[in-house]
Amino acid sequence: MSNSDPNNRNRTAPSPPEPKPMPPSSWAKKTGFRPKFSGETNATDSGLITIPPPNVDLEAGRVRTPGTANGVAQGDKPPVPIPPPPAIAKKRRESDGVPKNSVPSTNGQAASAAEQPQPRRMARHEEVVGGLPVDDDEFVSRHAHMKYELRDSPGLVPIGVYGVQHFVSILGSLVLIPLVLVPAMGGTHEETSMVVSTVLFVSGVTTLLHIAFGSRLPLIQGPSFVYLAPALAIINSPEFQGLNGNKFKHIMKELQGAIIIGSAFQALLGYTGLMSLLVRLINPVVVAPTIAAVGLSFYSYGFPLVGTCIEIGAVQILVVIVFSLYLRKISVLGHRIFLIYAVPLGLAITWAFAFLLTEAGAYSYKGCDINIPASNMVSEHCRKHFSRMRHCRVDTSQALLSSPWFRFPYPLQWGTPVFHWKMALVMCVVSLISSVDSVGTYHASSLLVASRPPTTGVLSRGIGLEGLSSVLAGLWGTGTGSITLTENVHTIAVTKMGSRRAVQLGACFLIVLSLVGKVGGFIASIPEVMVAGLLCFMWAMLTALGLSNLRYSEAGSSRNIIIVGLSLFFSLSIPAYFQQYGISPNSNLSVPNYFQPYIVASHGPFHSKYGGLNYVLNTLFSLHMVIAFLVAVILDNTVPGSKLERGVYVWSEAEVARREPAVANDYELPLRIGRIFRWVKWVGL
Repeated sequence: MSNSDPNNRNRTAPSPPEPKPMPPSSWAKKTGFRPKFSGETNATDSGLITIPPPNVDLEAGRVRTPGTANGVAQGDKPPVPIPPPPAIAKKRRESDGVPKNSVPSTNGQAASAAEQPQPRRMARHEEVVGGLPVDDDEFVSRHAHMKYELRDSPGLVPIGVYGVQHFVSILGSLVLIPLVLVPAMGGTHEETSMVVSTVLFVSGVTTLLHIAFGSRLPLIQGPSFVYLAPALAIINSPEFQGLNGNKFKHIMKELQGAIIIGSAFQALLGYTGLMSLLVRLINPVVVAPTIAAVGLSFYSYGFPLVGTCIEIGAVQILVVIVFSLYLRKISVLGHRIFLIYAVPLGLAITWAFAFLLTEAGAYSYKGCDINIPASNMVSEHCRKHFSRMRHCRVDTSQALLSSPWFRFPYPLQWGTPVFHWKMALVMCVVSLISSVDSVGTYHASSLLVASRPPTTGVLSRGIGLEGLSSVLAGLWGTGTGSITLTENVHTIAVTKMGSRRAVQLGACFLIVLSLVGKVGGFIASIPEVMVAGLLCFMWAMLTALGLSNLRYSEAGSSRNIIIVGLSLFFSLSIPAYFQQYGISPNSNLSVPNYFQPYIVASHGPFHSKYGGLNYVLNTLFSLHMVIAFLVAVILDNTVPGSKLERGVYVWSEAEVARREPAVANDYELPLRIGRIFRWVKWVGL
């Protein structure tokens, strides 16, 4: 009966509803990717890998459909995004001067009128912000997790508190490098104390300069681990092996000359606008293995030195791990003190533990004096325990007692720098690697605190000022350049403080602290084994921060997996070939085992009639980060891949930045200096 009804005869079954697109994940929010298919990207906020739908071409970033146009099936309407629930939607701040009806894009550029605003994602357990988990059960917008944003200034007291907290949380990155370099140069405890004070002073000054005239992001400048390996290679050069008197000052002057030339090259790279062109070749797939290789390159130094006093070094590592991981959610007065101060708290507890062992007589041996060199000891018993006494006791350093209460670091305090072209050429390449590091740091930190990513002109301006800052570091004699620290991204995400006023106030505090000589003496008194334990943790963090840049790309793509894998493997294998070339197993080397990878200049495989060229090539190819950068930049820019798959960094357009008051206020130079140099378009908005 029903089939004979003419009204029902031509009626078709209702079509199934169209699948609703899922909101974009954290990576999509930051890069501005708008999915053309109903599904997720391969990386979710919880860190789990989801399998894309069978009709999705992961390599090309589009749907495998016979008849499609721009990723949408012909004849079908594009999916309509779901508006966010009104109860949890957060309004954009209108203090920036942005009209209410304007729709900001999540990738740092203004959205076109035809585009619809994409919905935000509800954090299920925790939201990944800047590559680091930020626990929050509520809706998290891009800046909702920050206590203070870039231009916030709530008052002198809170800004001062957060500024000091910001520098204390990153203090390990500032002071640990001198504790490695100065003893390697043959420096005394007093000279170590002086270098530490100089590093604190230069870091405070260059941070103020960078925030005012560089990228204008709240980024601390300081000695970077990028400079540590090449500095150790220069320190262990063959011409320095036979030095006796004033070895420290002689090598420091050589380092100063190389750093000044390399930093001048970096300044030229930035202020001429060449960085705006090179940045097109630098993408997350290049930055990730390059920075990860910096952390991985010190595996031969870390735990071998910890093993010289395993009961103290292992405790140092375990305490920091417990604080930063197991106790990270414990909050005291609204501050996660164990997560923010994991390094200084771990150092204090381990130092107290080592002090108790020393006072209890655990490292006191009858008839043995730690002040007598091992070569002059008659007793075999004393020579056997000399290493444990030197590494485990905490009362062997006289740096604190010999340090003055007041000391002003001044330029050329070690003497006139010495310039050699072969060492300067090595530092020029290192300055290029440090610029690659800064590109990733600028992008990640801007997504946390600023309204948009910077323009390529602002990026070039920041790189140029980093070069000038490193020139100042070379003149003052810190042993390394003074550039943007990679750890800034972790510190901003953990402290939730993105105000540049706070960082500026903290930099002033650091300058005042550097004038107190006892502070440098106290830091120089940290036992060597504890320094190694802290460095093991910090190098692991640096490796992870480098790899976290892959969140901007399709991490599940076979193209990216192969490129990153090859870059990391060859960054370990090729330098190992250069470092082991010409060294027999029974050779008696004059340097400790953990410094042997840095004497390659004297025995590398390059043996031409030009000794300087041999030095440069043997040294550069023994540096892990150089190999990782070369492999990654060549493969990423020659192997075909879509922009979505490669995760190309999206920078703000200059014209859009000049029209938007929020972006102009974020990155424009203060005191109307930008108007004077407006004709220099490649280093500004």
